[in-house]
Amino acid sequence: MRRIYIVLIFVLLSSSLLNAQTFNEQMHKFGRVVNLATSLYVDTVNEETLVESAIIGMLKELDPHSVYISADEVAKMNEPLEGSFEGVGIQFRITEDTLIISSVISGGPSEKVGLQAGDRIIIVDKDTITGVGLKNEEVVKLLRGKKGTIVNVRVKRPGVSNELDFAITRDKIPIFSVDAGYISKEGIGYVKLNKFSKTTMTELEEIFSNFQKQKVDKIILDLTGNTGGYLDQSIKLVAEFIGDRKLVVYTEGVNSPKNDYRTNTKARFENVRLAIIVDEGSASASEITSGAVQDWDRGIIIGRRTFGKGLVQRPFPLPDGSMIRLTVARYYTPSGRLIQKPYSDDIDDYNLDISNRFKHGEFTNIDSINFPDSLKHETLVNKRTVYGGGGVMPDIFVPLDTLNYAEYHYAMLRKGLIFRFVNKYVDNHRDELKKLYPNIDKFETAFLVDEKVLKELDEFANENEVVKDSFPNMADEHKLKMQIHIKALIAGEIWKTNEFYRIFNEINQNYIEARDILLNKKKYNELLQTKKK
Repeated sequence: MRRIYIVLIFVLLSSSLLNAQTFNEQMHKFGRVVNLATSLYVDTVNEETLVESAIIGMLKELDPHSVYISADEVAKMNEPLEGSFEGVGIQFRITEDTLIISSVISGGPSEKVGLQAGDRIIIVDKDTITGVGLKNEEVVKLLRGKKGTIVNVRVKRPGVSNELDFAITRDKIPIFSVDAGYISKEGIGYVKLNKFSKTTMTELEEIFSNFQKQKVDKIILDLTGNTGGYLDQSIKLVAEFIGDRKLVVYTEGVNSPKNDYRTNTKARFENVRLAIIVDEGSASASEITSGAVQDWDRGIIIGRRTFGKGLVQRPFPLPDGSMIRLTVARYYTPSGRLIQKPYSDDIDDYNLDISNRFKHGEFTNIDSINFPDSLKHETLVNKRTVYGGGGVMPDIFVPLDTLNYAEYHYAMLRKGLIFRFVNKYVDNHRDELKKLYPNIDKFETAFLVDEKVLKELDEFANENEVVKDSFPNMADEHKLKMQIHIKALIAGEIWKTNEFYRIFNEINQNYIEARDILLNKKKYNELLQTKKK
């Protein structure tokens, strides 16, 4: 019961929304109900669960992003954005109920003791972990632990008859927010960010320094699927392109006065041609970044309308280690556009918004998107028309690319067969591939997904009930797209995501559109000058 009163006192002290007398009456009513339930209910009542359910229900009435987070969830939630966790330093997959190491993190504890990509972990601290129903969560629980503690693992290594034992001393493991950063053969700098973590700008420093050194004058920033993160990292990234003392975003709410967020560093790339790729998975800090660049007429936004998450959550820790994240304001782009998409009382409808966009044709046809005149805004420099009221609408629309895959290719993708085939192929040929192609440059120019590999894929698909002959014949362009996709996955399996994107972007329609715009200076400038209706 003590926990209930602690929570009630916390809410009482932090509330300034209601008349004091009315608020006290409502809190007394709530406390009375809890007291009756815990003392008189027919069955045993868990007080903690009861209070948590009440908090969750209360916050659900406010908006989709005000939430209660348990103490356990708080710890897990912080890891991806903090930029590190404590563990053994591997990336893994579970294939046919077997844990297979996909890659070992450079300089991490697993690499130091000699673990390799392709190793099968079969025992962790005397617990056998192969078998039906093996889950990612179970593996993570076994392998993670405090820095300095030791975990013993036994592995099977392809090509080695004996099982191998390793003692791994856990350590701090970085979580990277940069998936890729390279210079294309056309001289375009490409960066793929999966989130805005505490370490994002630190990770980008080496990449950006190389861009400067190589005198890169065209940059693609890929924010597809980037769900956001730290606002300060977004502001610092925008500053690299728009310069010092420029407004990036402002926040405002009924109980939160307007607060401007401006850049405070000089731009390294103020004069480069810039394209930012976004999609329906780009949210929050991604939308702040793309919205600011668009409002300042600083670059071309390419892709599909972003998610539309523009509510400011403030964390309020509770005494037991849990917390609530309460919406206190809204984000607005420099031109005054509201980033947050509308939400009604029905949270389920809000959660189905992306699915409904797909059903309505928004992912394939720009004509399915209509904005009322009331949502019109003007960019700050060239006075182009842009729209608010829910996400950032790109300057150039690119339909969902997977719809351009051959039916056979798409069927295998849906069942995860291409990924499983590539994993199996690399496991069987890893040493041979690394010997023939010691670096990505050699692999990119010389490796071919030939008819022999495609035949192996067909046989694998057939074994898994996807029969090639039951689909229409593939056009040559679709076949080539599948070959490049497989090649990219093989590169990612042997090296890292950076190498995957170097090859995959050859068939990535978002990238192709961005590349072509940047290479056409006249069209690029025209797009930034055109006043859209």
